[in-house]
Amino acid sequence: MQPFRLADPDLAALGAGRPSPGTLALLRRAQLSRHLLLLREIRLRAGRNPRWYDRLHAMPPGESRDRIADPMTGLWAAQVLSALRDETAPACTELPEIAGQALSVTHAGRALTVRLDDRGPLRHLLGLAPAEPLTPAEVARWRDSLGEAWRILTTRHPGAADIVEGVLRVIVPARPDPRAEGVSATSAAAFGAVALSAPANGTSLAVALLHETQHSVLNAVHGLFELVRPDDTLGYSPWRDDPRPASGILHGVYAFLAVTRFWRAELRGGSGAGEAAFEFARWRAAVHESAGELLAGGRLTAAGNRLAGAVRDEAGPWRSEPVGAEVERLADLARADHHVRWRLRNLTVAHGDVAALAEAWHAGRAAPVVRSVVTASPRVVEPSPRLRMIRELLRGDPAGPAHPGDAAWVRGDAGAALTAYRMGLGKDRDQERAWSGLALVSPHPALRSRPELVRAAARALPEADIADLAAWLSGGERSCTCS
Repeated sequence: MQPFRLADPDLAALGAGRPSPGTLALLRRAQLSRHLLLLREIRLRAGRNPRWYDRLHAMPPGESRDRIADPMTGLWAAQVLSALRDETAPACTELPEIAGQALSVTHAGRALTVRLDDRGPLRHLLGLAPAEPLTPAEVARWRDSLGEAWRILTTRHPGAADIVEGVLRVIVPARPDPRAEGVSATSAAAFGAVALSAPANGTSLAVALLHETQHSVLNAVHGLFELVRPDDTLGYSPWRDDPRPASGILHGVYAFLAVTRFWRAELRGGSGAGEAAFEFARWRAAVHESAGELLAGGRLTAAGNRLAGAVRDEAGPWRSEPVGAEVERLADLARADHHVRWRLRNLTVAHGDVAALAEAWHAGRAAPVVRSVVTASPRVVEPSPRLRMIRELLRGDPAGPAHPGDAAWVRGDAGAALTAYRMGLGKDRDQERAWSGLALVSPHPALRSRPELVRAAARALPEADIADLAAWLSGGERSCTCS
């Protein structure tokens, strides 16, 4: 059997977000080979030729190849083989019919054709609840949005259009999440298939398709060689509200490299300057910093380091490109807000360490050094009211109802924000928004860098002033001894 190989220059170019047509073709061939191996294993376990095997052999060669290469065939085969290996699980061993309808769009002589799968039985396996079968009017809206997205990509992002054209084969309409502006997902078993909620416009669809096809590309690369060493450690990802393994963080870094490049090109082309500048400034730092942390963390293989290094090198020069002081400020605020809320949601201090803190406080000693522990929590979508306010400010929209601390924070009045958040915690020490807000504007390093630690101490010492606790945990002296 001939192995698939990716030369180092090709891997570096792919890591930088610029895979060549030859690299994309290699990944497609590798995925076809994977599907064939899965089907062979299923046939061998059946002990005879299943009906799907005879059906595929009865097709013309080109049609059979396309059917085997289809993303949903890979998804079905992976599911069936997993069920067969688990002898207690039932397996649907008949290859489902291809359902859905073709959407074809063309701009400037470049065509994109995908299948809009709104009826197939495997749609739910892409990770999102599928939408109900579409009406003709809904199909027309999808076609219009895809046409606009394709026009944007081919006109202003030709390299991105090459990737989408080379990877995307199936779009599965998904149910919207009222807490999010849009949801999308892919599966490692379905190269070229994307689940998406109905897009708001062509720009949002272009970004979503580009983002998700990057996941497909990285999944295919991971199928050729390991990128991450086995490790159960979970950490922070700027794109998720839950703790993520190194593989998930690498996926986020790679996908958002493409998203950042998209907004950079939009900004340089003068399209949507406010939104483009903010998104570019927001994600360029996140991509560069996260790639650097992966490289320093020792959890990547040599190939993973090569890929992450190419990402970091690509994003590094972008950090010096001007976007305007106000946009930079708002982008910094958005990143800080996400990081603080993530820490408060996902990091805890062990009960014994909290007791040691309380004992040291009562005894008037310096605060002991304690660790914060990542707690695995289910994924949730936690929309940030502060991010909503930032977007309103950028668009020039009338401000909606807001916490007074948040309003002051967004406009840059840290003093007023600090007062408002302190008042909130004075009434209720479990106010999540007040804790995250206080961490954003506090003068005390412990609150800014480890808000979960200060919160744990404050809950254990309800009689103590939070500012005094924050100063003490930051390494300062106590102003009084409480007993």
